[in-house]
This record gives sequence, C-alpha cells and structure tokens, in this order.
Amino acid sequence: MEEMKVLLLGSGGREHALAEKLAQSSLCDQLFVAPGNPGTAKIAVNIAVDILDSSQLAHFIEGNEIGLVVVGPEQPLVDGMYEKLKEKGVLENCIFFGPGKQGAQLEGSKDFAKQFMQRWNIPTAKYRTFQANEIEEAKQYLSIKEGPYVLKADGLAAGKGVIITESREEAKQEVQTLLEGKFGSASATVVIEEFLSGVEFSVFVATNGKSYVVLPEAKDYKRIGEGDTGLNTGGMGSISPVPFYTEKIKNKVIQEVIEPTLKGLETEGIDYVGFIFAGLILVGEEIFVIEYNVRMGDPETQSVLSRIDSDFLELLIALGKGDELPELRIKEESVATVVLVSEGYPGSYPKGRQISGLKEIEKVHIYHSGTKEESGKLLTSGGRVLALTALAKSAGEALAFVNEAADRIQFEGKYFRKDIGKDLL
Repeated sequence: MEEMKVLLLGSGGREHALAEKLAQSSLCDQLFVAPGNPGTAKIAVNIAVDILDSSQLAHFIEGNEIGLVVVGPEQPLVDGMYEKLKEKGVLENCIFFGPGKQGAQLEGSKDFAKQFMQRWNIPTAKYRTFQANEIEEAKQYLSIKEGPYVLKADGLAAGKGVIITESREEAKQEVQTLLEGKFGSASATVVIEEFLSGVEFSVFVATNGKSYVVLPEAKDYKRIGEGDTGLNTGGMGSISPVPFYTEKIKNKVIQEVIEPTLKGLETEGIDYVGFIFAGLILVGEEIFVIEYNVRMGDPETQSVLSRIDSDFLELLIALGKGDELPELRIKEESVATVVLVSEGYPGSYPKGRQISGLKEIEKVHIYHSGTKEESGKLLTSGGRVLALTALAKSAGEALAFVNEAADRIQFEGKYFRKDIGKDLL
C-alpha cells in the first residue's frame, strides 16, 4: 500500500484517539483534523474547516490530495455528507469512511432502525412510534403499560434523547414535552419501547458492507451519577474487555446482529462503508439491540483503540478499497477510561476554567474533548473536558491509574465518576 494523506472530521476525545491511532501508521503521509482540538494539534495539523459545509470540505480534499476521509461524529453522516462530496466529484480518488445518508438513518432515526430490525429479525425491544399530532394516543398507550417506561426521541439529540422513568405520570409529561419539541425536529417523532433489564455493552464493527472486522467490545457508563444514577450524558467512562463477553456471546452477536444487519443493508441496496456500533443488552442468555450508531462511540473509542495492536489505517484503507483485510491484533491488557466533566454537565456549565496538572501524569493517556488553548493556557470549553485512559494487566489496576490521574488534574468544578467498571470487578 502507498502512503496516504488522511482527513479526520471532528473535535472530541473520540477524534483525539482516532488521530493518535492513524498517526501511528507507516501509511500515514500526513494527517489533518477538522477542526481538531489542542490534543490533536500535537500529532496532526488542525484545520479550520466546517465539517458540515460540503463546499469547504470538497475544496480542502481536492487542494490537498486527500486519499481517505474518516468521519468521527454522526451529524455529517446523517446530513448526507458522502452524497454531497460525491456530487462535487472529489471522491473519485478518495475513500470516504462513513455511510451515506440512507445507511446513517440507522442512527439518525430510531423509528427507521426499529423497522429495519423488525424486517431482518434482529432482536430488539417491542415498541410503538408516535408523531407530534398523537400526544393523546401516546399517553393512552402509556396508561395500559407497566413501568419502567422508555421514551426515545427519534432523531439526534446529543446522547440526551432517551428518558427512562418508573413513574407513569412523569412518562406522560415527558412524552408530551418531547412531542411538543423539546429537541426540536429530533423529537417530533417518539419511540416508546419495552424496558429490558440486563447488562449493557457495545460491539463495534468496521465494514464495507461485505467484509467486516469485529473490533474489541466495550462497556460504557452513561449516567452522570455513581451507581448509574441521574441524567444521561454523552458518556462518563468505559472499559474493555467486558468480562461477560465470552466467545459464545461474541458468536451469538455475530450470528444474530452483525450478519443480519449487513445482509439487510446489502439486500436493501444501502451501500455502507464505515463503522457500525451496536449498543446491546444481555438479558439472561438472550441479546437485544438497544440502538445502532453509525460511527465510533465516545468514550468507548479511547478504550477500544487502545487495545488494537495492528495498523488501524491499513485496515480502513483495505476496507475502503475492497482489498483483502489485514489481521487485526488485539492486546490482552485491560483498559479503563474515565471522563472529567465541567460542573453542571449535562445541563448548562461554565467555560474558560484553567486546567492544570497534565504534565505530572504518568501511565495514562490524556485525550482532549472540551478544551481550548488561549495565551498558552489550557482552558475548559465543553461539558466533557478530558478523557483519561490506561492499559494494565487487570481492569482494577487500569482504574487505579486513571482515578489517581483524575485526582491530580485540576480545574474549578471538576467532576468524575469514581465507580466506572467497579460493577464488573
């Protein structure tokens, strides 16, 4: 394979982890990140390009002879960036690693994903879908159901569009608020689904629609509070491997979820080059799909990529070109990731608080998520500020490393969960 110039889209901790992995490859001629963050600036060239603006992206791809575009976040995919760039003629000599608009509906519309799973007999919770003009029908449906109640905004809501409550009255109030536009057009349609009780985990696949590679699995922790309490967030931490993810469970996931998903996409004529992230729940011996994402997760990517011991860029290029796939080598070690967040997150939070203590950290990777540099100082600029990741012989040891580092790094109002992964030790 020849060396290639690579453009990575995004600015979070996931993109910092992806940038680090891509930059390690001998096939990486030059790596650009749009717009990137202070972490990616140390290993790549950050560029001020709007990743939702196809004209800006097309101009950069053409002007810099980019051979591969890797998409970090979901929004450009759901918006149809692949089709927009293809129309502009800049993808003839460039691989776009991310699905087109139709494939991205697996994440962009909960209703689309549910219907797709039904068509292809992919196990998922029972559900019903309601539109903005069906508020009373939705409330009546809740009246005949037993709790807990699971409500999901149909569209993208930055990881905050899922509400789980024991209270029927609260569920009725929430469904009204959602359908009246709590998340704008994202909640103009709401899916109400059966509550499943079990243990959750995530499986990631890199695919070109025909060939695929199953990446390491992870378990992430969404709730803000310890003991999985409080509001949903974009993610407070993750671990990999997952102890209960046995070879038997892995084979079940491949047979019941991954292969039927790829068969369904191919049969329905949906070209798909990119990542598929299956959010799964193990209920007894049975597996159910909670959701699909059409990109890597954050903060799962930080844990998953830390365990990959082979050339990740070589794998993406081979998938993009339809070549024979290289071997994926996985490290035996355990990985833990803990996210430091701003006070007030996932609600409103202050920005511009100075971060210190990074230079003293050992044995831990620091991935930037919501940071910015001003006058030589590192400041907070987002709800999720930094993700700390460590590899060790055991999950307990990895967690000890990250929790110690989390204590050392300082910014006013810093918060992190100290119980990430403890439920599995």
